Amino acid sequence: MEIQALLITFREVLEALLIVGIITTYLKRTNNQKFTKYVWLGAGLAVLASVGVAMLFQVVFTGFTAMGSEMYLKIGIMVVSTVLLTQMVFWMASHSRNLKGNMEGKMNQFITAGNIVGMVIHSFLVVLREGVETVFFFAAITGGNIGAAMQGWGAITGAVIAATISYFFFKGTMRIPLKSFFKVTGAFIILISAGLLVQAISMMQDINLIGSVVPHLYDITWLLPEHPIDYAHYLRDHGVAPLLSGDVGIFLKALFGYSSMPSIEEVVAYIGYFAAIYLLTSSKTNKEKAVKSAETVTKMNVLNPQAK
Repeated sequence: MEIQALLITFREVLEALLIVGIITTYLKRTNNQKFTKYVWLGAGLAVLASVGVAMLFQVVFTGFTAMGSEMYLKIGIMVVSTVLLTQMVFWMASHSRNLKGNMEGKMNQFITAGNIVGMVIHSFLVVLREGVETVFFFAAITGGNIGAAMQGWGAITGAVIAATISYFFFKGTMRIPLKSFFKVTGAFIILISAGLLVQAISMMQDINLIGSVVPHLYDITWLLPEHPIDYAHYLRDHGVAPLLSGDVGIFLKALFGYSSMPSIEEVVAYIGYFAAIYLLTSSKTNKEKAVKSAETVTKMNVLNPQAK
């Protein structure tokens, strides 16, 4: 859980700080520092609102637990988090290149119109988006115990690392190739997302919400049990210990949704998810290449009209 919390918090906090940093740097560069306080006001209100969302979420989850329906809520959280994580990765991959220009363009519009309220609302929404996503992800990886994730070393470490990198980045002492950076972190987020999807399917099968054609497609408990209890049971039943510790299994299960005895539906969902990601990525790459090719041809025609 802590590694997941670290990666998610690091990514979300860094995105928020990069956007706020781009805005405040632009205001300083254009001698409009007087508006900086309004940007931070919006960001601060968004943090408070995110905490409020987390508290409300916890109250709702407690209510579902009292009604004996927490499993349904957990499944819903995992499915929604899978969608949000996937969308987040693709959104940042599409906007990382033009993020700076887009943010500066919006700020210029607000400054020209003297729209302070719009400036506050814009920074509020930018940070709130990251905050609400974080709440959902924490709920998914902890089974609804958001407070445990917020107070754990993973979330705190992720936030500190993100703040440190942002500070040195905007001080000019650190260069970050944003596109490559978000590709690497995005790959880890996709792995976490796939794990959440598989765990949601496993939980649906546990409560008989959906059935299974093949409940256990294979069994590699002998190699890597997914929990220390499974390790102990295997040792008791076979008189031989599995090759790897159950502590490794529980770590991989929490991080990537590992299962030593997955159903065929879990395996199909896992492979299908990555296949869908590959197809979406390939389609996006082909479209970008087509656009670049068209732009190159247009520039060549403008520079050399007789070449038409």
